[in-house]
Amino acid sequence: MTARQKAIEAISSHKVTSTQNYLEHAGEDIYGSYVFHEAAQRQFLAKAVFKKLRRTIEGIEPFDPAIADAVAQGVKEWAMAHGATHYTHWFVPMTGATAEKHDSFLNPAGEGQTIAEFSGKVLLQGEPDASSFPSGGIRATFEARGYTAWDVTSPIFLQVEPNGVTLTIPTAFVSYTGEALDHKIPLLRSQEALGKQALRVLRWFGNSTSSRVFTNIGPEQEYFLVDRRLAEQRPDILLAGRTLFGAPSPKGQELEDQYFGAIRERILAFMMDLDRELWRLGIPSKTRHNEVAPGQFEMAPVYESASVGSDHNMLVMSVMKRLAPQHGLALLMHEKPFKGVNGSGKHNNWSMGTDDGENLLEPGRDPHANAQFLAVLAAIIRGVHTHADLLRATVADAGNDHRLGANEAPPAIVSIFLGEQLEDVVMQLESGVASSSKKSGKIELGVSSLPVLPMDATDRNRTSPFAFTGNKFEFRAVGSSAPIYWPQTVLNTIVADSMEKLADDLEKLAPNDMAGLSKILSAIVKEHKQVLFSGNGYSEEWHAEAAKRGLPNNKSTVDALPALETEKAKKVFSKFGVLSERELAARAEINWERYVKVQNIEANCAIEMAKTMILPATAKYLAEISVAASVSKGVKQVSDKVAALADKLVDGIHALEKAHHGAHEAGSLHAEAKTYKEKVIPAQEALREVVDELETLVSDELWPLPKYRELLFQY
Repeated sequence: MTARQKAIEAISSHKVTSTQNYLEHAGEDIYGSYVFHEAAQRQFLAKAVFKKLRRTIEGIEPFDPAIADAVAQGVKEWAMAHGATHYTHWFVPMTGATAEKHDSFLNPAGEGQTIAEFSGKVLLQGEPDASSFPSGGIRATFEARGYTAWDVTSPIFLQVEPNGVTLTIPTAFVSYTGEALDHKIPLLRSQEALGKQALRVLRWFGNSTSSRVFTNIGPEQEYFLVDRRLAEQRPDILLAGRTLFGAPSPKGQELEDQYFGAIRERILAFMMDLDRELWRLGIPSKTRHNEVAPGQFEMAPVYESASVGSDHNMLVMSVMKRLAPQHGLALLMHEKPFKGVNGSGKHNNWSMGTDDGENLLEPGRDPHANAQFLAVLAAIIRGVHTHADLLRATVADAGNDHRLGANEAPPAIVSIFLGEQLEDVVMQLESGVASSSKKSGKIELGVSSLPVLPMDATDRNRTSPFAFTGNKFEFRAVGSSAPIYWPQTVLNTIVADSMEKLADDLEKLAPNDMAGLSKILSAIVKEHKQVLFSGNGYSEEWHAEAAKRGLPNNKSTVDALPALETEKAKKVFSKFGVLSERELAARAEINWERYVKVQNIEANCAIEMAKTMILPATAKYLAEISVAASVSKGVKQVSDKVAALADKLVDGIHALEKAHHGAHEAGSLHAEAKTYKEKVIPAQEALREVVDELETLVSDELWPLPKYRELLFQY
């Protein structure tokens, strides 16, 4: 019995067991139990210290270093009461993953004694090695010093493992020279930039009470689960996170029976554990369901502030990775783990709000009469159109190149879908004053036992990369494995740029000069309406129309990343202090490097698998059928076909090796990336075509890799 067959037999007898008492561990009872939240702060901090800390968390005043030791003492007592023995500064360097270094609370006290210590200085600042993380040239190997700084606005939490508990402090990561080496610092800077400019606009509209404008996000997270025993037999899944080879399963997603279907017991057990772990971490996990592709699923949280929501999304992915093996599963977060079925994205639901509870993207019942909303909307339209290339660059990476433009993801052309109601209002603005709004209706179902349903004033568009969905925008192009800090940073920055221009124009008008406002908004619509599109984003007609409109269509990472190196990009980031030119250049360099490294890993993996797994299996099959081929014309035809494919396989391996070597000899990093795109990836795809055809011919018992029908349907 082969390893594949043993795994399949084990799957068929797998029994789901309870991992916790679900009646006892209800969401309301456990929510936030791993978080140093307001209730814990009130319990473990002196009243004056608690009040000062809350004012900082709520954005009212900067953190007062005088309370650092008192806060640290309270945090330590809370953590040790939950069994914590270590603490760590948790941050998000530009690796695409989180980082942490654990230290014990215990310090020697002489005479064989120890004492638990945790000072305000340690709470506020750590010192990881800055030269060991991607820095885009900001830090060299001999320039090692870097600092982590406590982000007071992001909740301190506990990592609870079977063998211990670690106090975890969300931090920002900065170099010795003061430059951001992480995703958090630019995001926080962009939030402040957007908030400052948005407040100027609100003040013109007479809002004198709001003191802060911030952004909220609710990132939907798609992912695949496959049986771990099968996944571990595929080097491509283990090393590249996706299948580099694999013939289509006889059944894929064509019956559309997976989406929102009944969730299998084993998967539901994982989801239930996931929900409870996330709730304990104060992450508002709300929705779970089957996604379109077989083996694909989704979770979605309630919206939170952009910084906290970004941290929480990293925790969501981390908890998923930790829990999946406990259920005998492997988590695949790659944007396209399986060819021929839907890939995975991360739909970022983005909105702007004030500290007194106003959603600036709430149109109200009559959007045409909501002047402030229309002004904010116009600013967003201008920002997305002016900086569409930057927004596209934020979702550019090797994994997302396989997904964008396919049936499950928007195209690489950045456009805005407003819906019938809002687009009509915006077009009215172009001509002057908007005077009406299309109304919602009702749906009569024709059955007395069924209710009359309220109908929205507009439909939705799944092909739009940036779609208005009621009181927020949904940025649908973000990849499933990507940290969401960077897309949020760029979106905040480009909207801040437009808000500044709008505020400058408004401040030249007298208060309540609605005629002047109409002229400003009309001019914005006339100049930037070409970014609005409500049709089928997949159609060839739209690609032709977008070209006529002058909208960029950067289909690959290699096409998209140059947007980060333009004078326009340098100006908009530096103007608001989000990224200096050096910090921006570093991020561009890191993205280029990551693209090249991912393609290098995949090419090496494909070559090794083809040489050491596929070719031997093919040769063995040829040897097995050679005797029958001498007496059967039909078998000889199969044998000849397999033999011809074996020759093509060897040729394909050599062609990929040659192209791969050529990439290494290309010279500059940009030239290497371009060679991977133009030479290596096509050679790898050509090799895949041969391998996938062989999979349909070589004896099933000899084929060394678990097949799509097993990976996607047996779990």
